[in-house]
Amino acid sequence: DVPLSPAGRAELRPAGAVPQRVYVTALQRTRQTAEILFPGAQLVEVKELGEMDFGAFEGRSAQDMEHDPAYRTWVEGMCQGPCPGGESMETFSRRVCRAFARLLDEALARGEETLTIVAHGGTQMAVMAAFARPARSYFDWSLDCGQSYLLDASPWQAQRTLTLLGENDYTGRK
Repeated sequence: DVPLSPAGRAELRPAGAVPQRVYVTALQRTRQTAEILFPGAQLVEVKELGEMDFGAFEGRSAQDMEHDPAYRTWVEGMCQGPCPGGESMETFSRRVCRAFARLLDEALARGEETLTIVAHGGTQMAVMAAFARPARSYFDWSLDCGQSYLLDASPWQAQRTLTLLGENDYTGRK
């Protein structure tokens, strides 16, 4: 559970608008990010939105594992199979998408105009690959830290899809 780095903290800028509720994962860096972006919002932890469980690979860099046969097998399989002691891409995506769909259904049932989630890159990519239009593959939805997608949920109830409206950048990089 690595905290948000000092450099990451320094880059982030408040979002401007503050939603009533922001959903975060169980890891402290999403909570810390949400506190900077949306000061004063109620933060609600949703464990199922957490990043993929990398099992034996957790906390190790690709460079550290370049000669690890299990890691090489996983990478050569396009990172689809299960990590030793962890999740497969399919299991991870199913978990995340189920949690996202539940949150969106609940927000729409309450008549809320906005659903705000601060999560991890893999979480974002899984949701976007499953539901966003125009359709893209998982890795094509990657963004830098501190960036997000803005989506229109009007087709959700009929089609279980979201329309991409644009991107947000909450950093001082641009």
